[in-house]
Amino acid sequence: MSLNLGYACINMFLSETEKISPARTCRKATFKEKGLSHIGMLFEQNIDNLRKILQWNSENKFTLYRMSSDMSPWSSEYDLEDLPNFEVCKRKLHSTGALARDTGQRLSFHPGAYTVLAGKNPATLKKSLHELEIHGKIMDLLGMPRSRYAKINIHVGGAYGDKPSAMARFIDNYHRLSPAVTSRLTLENDDRPNLYTVRDLVEQVYPHTGTPVVFDYHHHSIHPGNDDEKTALHMAAATWGDVKPTTHYSETAQKDNPKAIFRAHSIMVENYIDTHGLDIDCVIEAKGKERAALKYRSIYGEKNEVR
Repeated sequence: MSLNLGYACINMFLSETEKISPARTCRKATFKEKGLSHIGMLFEQNIDNLRKILQWNSENKFTLYRMSSDMSPWSSEYDLEDLPNFEVCKRKLHSTGALARDTGQRLSFHPGAYTVLAGKNPATLKKSLHELEIHGKIMDLLGMPRSRYAKINIHVGGAYGDKPSAMARFIDNYHRLSPAVTSRLTLENDDRPNLYTVRDLVEQVYPHTGTPVVFDYHHHSIHPGNDDEKTALHMAAATWGDVKPTTHYSETAQKDNPKAIFRAHSIMVENYIDTHGLDIDCVIEAKGKERAALKYRSIYGEKNEVR
């Protein structure tokens, strides 16, 4: 069955040749000093650079791309409508989204580790809810469908010594989100033994939220629970309904540096990605970004075949 590869955020070729980044940001002190006009300038530049990356993707046969959550820097601190150049950014997002749709590119977000719905800190929760709403708003402005086709992917968060209670908090807080977010939200399995396996998410969160599970191959290899790869992948894929499942793939950084932490990501990927008979999209999370995906293609071809 088919495997469609994509990559995340930075395009190494465009970054090196044209200094293009879709994730220009600033220190918080700079934000406080220069204010929303500076943030608006960075946001607009990031949208312009996103468009250039999507054009490159189209020319190089990539139809799966994860946008940077730093597109709107410090987004937990303001509303997009507060930016002085919001109307300009809005128009640019509309045209960039049209480019993605016209070239068949599936776009997604993966907010950072501090976007947590299972935590106990009210201030962190407030910022997390707001940041997710910003992601949902950007997806709407891009004209992306309110479905898991345009996913906003997160982790449950910490276990805080009590996984059932943490999952219950996640479920409660999930229902505080707007449809712009809940219609797109997905959950990913973790790489730490005290956190959440595919089975945890499928059996204990999905029935209460309907959030599909993004199967991360590398995380599962570290923290599989009692399920082998095929079982866990099929279990996750079954949560996607009529939307093509998305997965993540990386390999240990220890292949590049024996002293690296095992869960860290390698620069390139070389091992065969077994879809176990499924049609899936797969975001390559290697540090080599699009180069890692291109190298994988060169080894296994467009049809993902062992040669």
